[in-house]
Amino acid sequence: MVLDFWNRLMITDTFKDIYPFKNNYQEVNGLQYHYLDEGDGEETMLMLHGNPTWPFFYRDLVKKYSEHYRVVAPDHIGCGLSDKPQDFAYTLENHISNVVKLVEYLDLKNITLFVHDWGGAIGSGTAIRLKERFKRLVIFNTAAFVSDDIPFRINLCRLPGFGKFIVRGFNAFAGPATFMTTQKPLNSKLKKAFLAPYDNWQNRIATHEFVRDIPLEKSHRSRQTLQAIDDGLKTLKDLPMLICWGKHDFCFHTGFMKIWKERFPDADLHEFDAGHYLLEDKLEEITSVIDSFLEKN
Repeated sequence: MVLDFWNRLMITDTFKDIYPFKNNYQEVNGLQYHYLDEGDGEETMLMLHGNPTWPFFYRDLVKKYSEHYRVVAPDHIGCGLSDKPQDFAYTLENHISNVVKLVEYLDLKNITLFVHDWGGAIGSGTAIRLKERFKRLVIFNTAAFVSDDIPFRINLCRLPGFGKFIVRGFNAFAGPATFMTTQKPLNSKLKKAFLAPYDNWQNRIATHEFVRDIPLEKSHRSRQTLQAIDDGLKTLKDLPMLICWGKHDFCFHTGFMKIWKERFPDADLHEFDAGHYLLEDKLEEITSVIDSFLEKN
């Protein structure tokens, strides 16, 4: 854990000008589960990141909305400033369980849930289990339903042996994400910040495990969990939903967006000329849409 301490200290100090938040930790099954907890208010915004990001993805939303809301954003185990155990079962079920424990630990209520990438399945699973605590849903490029639609380059990272070698040894997932996920190039500091928690073989374990946990096969360890989420989405239909979608996402393309709209026909849908990291491309336009959604609902 000494290496974890110094890695966290380096990240916190190096990027404090663009990520100026207090570090908070909950102990979960003997692991340090890091989360942001900014602002105050009767309503909470819970922001769940995906792979290979961390709450840095939401930094500008945290700054803006913590002026009027309580904003909570955890780092999934293996990600960001959370512990990165080498013997943890990095399954969808365990990630959901960790968020459920955090919501109950902080006694969060009147939650507006923000989800992106893997946060979609993790957050939807949490909301289905704790529905009485949730008030609204904000969906960025993501999925929370069974699908076999996966890009070839991501599927390569799932190949036994080879996937682990290129993702953990050569950073072949988080690295390319710094230039494949936006329409507007990230500057060098932003690239370094996105990559900072994933700087060596051990620290990239979750980056690889998330890819391994994509449940394409019916026998996959997380298929049953995802199917339960897929079946349970209908229980969230009475919650107001906003869908903000980057149209130039090579992974979560507009086909996934259409599925969300089919499942939630009353959702407010807005498309943007943006990539997978849509907040990096169209922050002002997206926050304007979010503001209108919050005021309306």
